[in-house]
Amino acid sequence: GFGWKPQHSCFECCIKCLGGVPYASLVATILCFSGVALFCGCGHVALTGTLTILENHFSKVTSDHAMLTDVIQLMQYVIYGIASFFFLYGIILLAEGFYTTSAVKELHSEFKTTICGRCISGMFVFLTYILGIAWLGVFGFSAVPVFLFYNIWSTCNAMRSPVANLTNVDTICVDVRQYGIIPWNASPGKACGSTLGDICNTSEFYLSYHLYIIACAGAGATVIALIHFLMILSANWAYLKDASRMHAYQDIKLKEEQELHDFTSRSKECLNSYT
Repeated sequence: GFGWKPQHSCFECCIKCLGGVPYASLVATILCFSGVALFCGCGHVALTGTLTILENHFSKVTSDHAMLTDVIQLMQYVIYGIASFFFLYGIILLAEGFYTTSAVKELHSEFKTTICGRCISGMFVFLTYILGIAWLGVFGFSAVPVFLFYNIWSTCNAMRSPVANLTNVDTICVDVRQYGIIPWNASPGKACGSTLGDICNTSEFYLSYHLYIIACAGAGATVIALIHFLMILSANWAYLKDASRMHAYQDIKLKEEQELHDFTSRSKECLNSYT
């Protein structure tokens, strides 16, 4: 019997600690980190590969795609900022989940919710909503390079088909100038026939195409994570509001009981002094 008591108390402590873990926020945080990591990492490498393909095959004069180079470098710096921001933001939302879980599950203890805490929860709801809309735009934007690379890839497959062998392969071309990626005066600006087939067989094209797909999937996972966070934060804000009302009710009830006890004590004292 002597050795069982510490184990039992340790077990109860572990159960209490596990009960305070916000599992929904934890899942959303892991999904958010995974989505942002896939989008930022794969997107950064894919942009570099895209620039290499354009320089080697579509725009061999550096001045023709100087603006595109600056835009790609700027997007890569933005990717660094997105990764850093969402690493901190995910940790903050997870901490907020721990705070709210403690406030709700320790409702009858001395843990009190404050107006400041409820305002912070409401601010996170609004900010997460704005970020969710922004990431919907990022998700749509990340699908654009997937569409462009798919067009090139499908054109290469068409050249390898038996039907294409009956015609002149050199008449099958891809002109990236029509997408607005490089200016119309860029040389050569397009690739035809065997040159286009060689581009599709390069490691840069294969890697960039698949990395863009993964980056788009990562952006979609981030959107799902932010929607998950939004539902959690909205529920937490409602729980905090109910908890504050419960604390206010308990405070009023305790005050009334104390006043009733004081009144009863004074009545007994007056009765004793009278007798």
